[in-house]
Amino acid sequence: MTTVTMAGSPVFDRRESEARSYCRSFPITFTSAQNATLTDINGRTYIDFLAGCSSLNYGHNDPDMKAALIDYIVHDGVAHGLDMQTEAKAAFIETFERLILKPRGMDHKIMFTGPTGTNAVEAAMKLARKVTGRQTIIAFTNGFHGMTLGALGATGNEAKRAGAGGAWLGDIARMPYEGAFGPEADTLAQIETLLDNPSSGYDAPAAFIVEPVQGEGGLNAASKTWMQGIARLAKKHEALLIVDDIQAGLGRTGSFFSFDDFGIEPDLIPLAKSLSGMGLPFAALLIRSEHDIWKPAEHNGTFRGNNHAFVTARVALEKFWSDGAFAAVVRDKAHYLEKRLDAIRVHVAGSRLKGRGMMRGIDVGSGDLAAMICAECFRNGLIIETSGAEDEVVKVLAPLTIPMKQFAAGLDILENAVVAAVSPNRIAAE
Repeated sequence: MTTVTMAGSPVFDRRESEARSYCRSFPITFTSAQNATLTDINGRTYIDFLAGCSSLNYGHNDPDMKAALIDYIVHDGVAHGLDMQTEAKAAFIETFERLILKPRGMDHKIMFTGPTGTNAVEAAMKLARKVTGRQTIIAFTNGFHGMTLGALGATGNEAKRAGAGGAWLGDIARMPYEGAFGPEADTLAQIETLLDNPSSGYDAPAAFIVEPVQGEGGLNAASKTWMQGIARLAKKHEALLIVDDIQAGLGRTGSFFSFDDFGIEPDLIPLAKSLSGMGLPFAALLIRSEHDIWKPAEHNGTFRGNNHAFVTARVALEKFWSDGAFAAVVRDKAHYLEKRLDAIRVHVAGSRLKGRGMMRGIDVGSGDLAAMICAECFRNGLIIETSGAEDEVVKVLAPLTIPMKQFAAGLDILENAVVAAVSPNRIAAE
């Protein structure tokens, strides 16, 4: 095995595709990680406010998940099983049914798709069209749903759509998300008017696909009233409601689903990211039972049976979701985060607090300024990224399990970076 002995090993530039992105913002080689701490090749530690883009809600290498996985591997547990029945899969399904579905009165089936969120979104869009016999999917401004062509069609970001190289991204009708035209505009009324008008040019939709909090789109958070309105419009037009909870779900907003308190009943729910509990590839689609009309193998994926992920996901459910204690801790941290960010944003004129729960950030009004802040954070030992149409939002996605002392230290680094970035001396020097 070759040992890398420098932060910027030439092997990455020499052989890895130009598609790589995060490493350009964090040009260091990492060697280990535990909970909210990353360690680089030089032994320096960093506080992780990225958390695998919400794939590590429970932190890096949770000891209980790690122990269960090691035990499973040591005893030759089935690693790859396509969609065959295994003990690991049965244990996960039974636990998910007991702790998540039954307490919420949900009758959804669980469909295991390919290993990433975009696979679950593709399955949802495909099934909605199959159920309704219609083609059009209504997606929303600033939405992000994945990078494969169907999911990319529902994604709004211009740069990401450009990656399709001119391929057709059709059968998507774009509608304004809540607040897209400012706080005074009633986008629900606008959408309803367009769909009710037989001459608007909008075909009857197969589904609405919506994120309760738009992670990549700039931490735009929909209200309960607006989400209920979208659910009502879906029923009115006999379309399915797809709630993409890939980034906002699994505790990120303070409850297992980001829509838990919204009083809506999604037909299809794509899940991924933190579903495995410790960053293993794992995605699924929850399907209301009456819509589960797939024929055998009509939608599949070679790695839909990641049994290692079943093992860790079961432990995550039992450890964090067997009662309300973990959710209460997350809500307390979210309240602290809101207060800290509200104080930090005062340093930037015209800035806004965005998001919900532990999915928060500051819109600093400029992608250049946001990038400057994140770069300063990295220099001082904090991993943090941006989001939004212009990358103008500094986005906090710390692990939900981060110790409060470390959480406070990371936010101190962020505050100092913001102050440094807007300092007249800094501007004059540059």
